[in-house]
Amino acid sequence: MGSFKGHILPGTLFLFVGVWHIWSAVVRHVENPKSFRVRVWNPVPGLNGKLKYLELYVITIGAFIDMSIELLYSTHLNFFVNGVLNPSHMNNFEHGGMLFMFFIFGVVSLLSEKTRFFPLTEGALCLIASMAFCAEYLLFYFHSTTHQGLEGYYHLLLVLLIAVCIISTVAGALIPNSFPVDLSNGIAITLQGLWFYQTAFTLYGPMMPDGCFLKVDQIMCRSTDSEVRGELLANFQLFSLAFGVLVAVVGSYSFAASRYGHSERNSLHTGEDGLDRD
Repeated sequence: MGSFKGHILPGTLFLFVGVWHIWSAVVRHVENPKSFRVRVWNPVPGLNGKLKYLELYVITIGAFIDMSIELLYSTHLNFFVNGVLNPSHMNNFEHGGMLFMFFIFGVVSLLSEKTRFFPLTEGALCLIASMAFCAEYLLFYFHSTTHQGLEGYYHLLLVLLIAVCIISTVAGALIPNSFPVDLSNGIAITLQGLWFYQTAFTLYGPMMPDGCFLKVDQIMCRSTDSEVRGELLANFQLFSLAFGVLVAVVGSYSFAASRYGHSERNSLHTGEDGLDRD
């Protein structure tokens, strides 16, 4: 069983990284489409380079804080019972392990970028990031907390979004000059963050579907029809979020092209004589 805050915190982290990934990919592409390369993380300009690694710091520190909450605060350091892992905190151990993978990705990326002793290619970093998403996928697919009914359906849709993150991240290593792959990765991460928010507000907030309610630690529905209506609502919510992100991407691309577009970009639509070929 989750909680409102337990979904908002990771949702915020994924949303920040995803939106920044989309915007950075769009700007890099409109500036020079021919030299575009996939990036698993994107430097932040400003303050004479002091913000360059902000995204990696957000991932590393955010994952560490969330991991500490899961493993230290939520368990009250009561890790073992009779010599084995405390079964009442398996949910926290699983989430902590998943977050540890994102923490490892952040640390490895920082070491690779800021030191000479641990250089990794962008493709290798993509594969490390995909391993973190795989850990997240396995957590929610083989969860010790059995998600059933409406709650299970929301987590099923989350698993599908995580799968898209895995595929697009691996594709970034295999097709390193593909703008659609890089953009798809940013969109998938953004949708995952938004879906964490949607789950929080629907299952643990004010948007609970009619006929369903939170009882103790379970989402209950009064009838099968109520549960089906809740699942159909979830489908509509995901479609709305995907449509909204698509509109935002198109708008951001149009804005970036008008502000940062390079003259070479025009060669995609004009010939050498300067005449429009459309």
